[in-house]
Amino acid sequence: MRIAYQYKLRPTKTQAEKIDKTLEMLRFQYNYMLAQRFDWWKQNRCSINSCPLICHLPELKDQPTYYSQKQSLPKLKIDRPWYKDIHSQVLQEVPKRVELAFDRWMKSDKSGKRLGKPRFKGLNQYKTFVYPQFKQHWFVNNQVKLSKIGDVKVIVHRPLPDGFMIKTVSVTRKSNGYFVTFSLEDQTVPEIKPDIKRGKIVGIDVGLIDFVVTSDNESIPAPKYLRKAVSVCGSMTIGKLCVSKCKLKSAQRKVSRRKKGSKRRQKAIKQLAKKHRKVADTRKEFHFKTANNLLSNYDIVAVEKLNIKGMAKSKLAKSVHDAGWGQFNQILTDKAGRAGQLIVKVKPHGTSTECSNCGHKVKKTLAQRKHNCPQCNLSIGRDLNAAINIKNRAKALIKNLLPTTRFEGYEGVQLSLF
Repeated sequence: MRIAYQYKLRPTKTQAEKIDKTLEMLRFQYNYMLAQRFDWWKQNRCSINSCPLICHLPELKDQPTYYSQKQSLPKLKIDRPWYKDIHSQVLQEVPKRVELAFDRWMKSDKSGKRLGKPRFKGLNQYKTFVYPQFKQHWFVNNQVKLSKIGDVKVIVHRPLPDGFMIKTVSVTRKSNGYFVTFSLEDQTVPEIKPDIKRGKIVGIDVGLIDFVVTSDNESIPAPKYLRKAVSVCGSMTIGKLCVSKCKLKSAQRKVSRRKKGSKRRQKAIKQLAKKHRKVADTRKEFHFKTANNLLSNYDIVAVEKLNIKGMAKSKLAKSVHDAGWGQFNQILTDKAGRAGQLIVKVKPHGTSTECSNCGHKVKKTLAQRKHNCPQCNLSIGRDLNAAINIKNRAKALIKNLLPTTRFEGYEGVQLSLF
């Protein structure tokens, strides 16, 4: 199992300057190696699909690879001695990131889709560097030893779990400071809870009005943190995100009014980023609490396998991003995997139109929030009807699969009904 723990760093002024300098040099090297890939691609491609009988064929150049670009790093430190201030393994992570970004663009994924063309990193856009090898004794007494930077103070708000070994360490610069992320690994494979019961199962339907509606007719309203933060209410008492110091709209206006390239604009951008970070952290806290509440009451949670990327491109994009369904599903799955519980993913097609009592199809528009079945006269909420259908589909899927003995992987048990 692989998990990650993140802590906030309290570097000194000198250490913060070293971190910023390291990120800036890594950004230059990333852009240089990415440009090498683009030059190879442009010189070895042809814009036409046919050619005359007599033509000049230029000599093809070798494609830059991770190993070829990695071998150029020793010469880089000779030509530019200031790169010696970066740990060698940290510098070797740059060609790995370049290859990953370039291959995702050139090659398609399992569904045949290709990602967009990678972009060059602008100022302050390279935010993370990684130490791929780390020893346990380098993190003691609320201090972490980072090579070429020094012993940096860490705010340990929770201890590392027992039985886990630190595999990699990442240092990230965010709008509200510097953070260190420990990637932990435990070789032992956790088992599903021995007292897991088929009856303790719940189906949940996520939405934009109610964030979660369970099959037991319990609902959690959508907090809508982004929209509350954007709203200009002028009051100090309407929500902790609606105070005057946290208005995203006014902060965005300040950025747009500042002259591009000026120091005042950079300062306004940092203030806007802090407000967005506060909204994101508040949303993430809400997701953790909701997932913990569900898993503390049920052993099996059934969810829909939604196409969130497709929904985020619709007219409801802002509301979908504000709800954060993808992050919630990931948190729910990770917590279930660590607790030895089941997450069952079912097909979402027809959960809102199918009657949970008789199975009759009742077509509805998005504005219709009630399910009224003309065949069995069932009248319940639209989301509640969908949650019950999700629960019934999950029961049909796991009917002959429990009791299960073991599962593997960091994401816990995931069953899909197709």
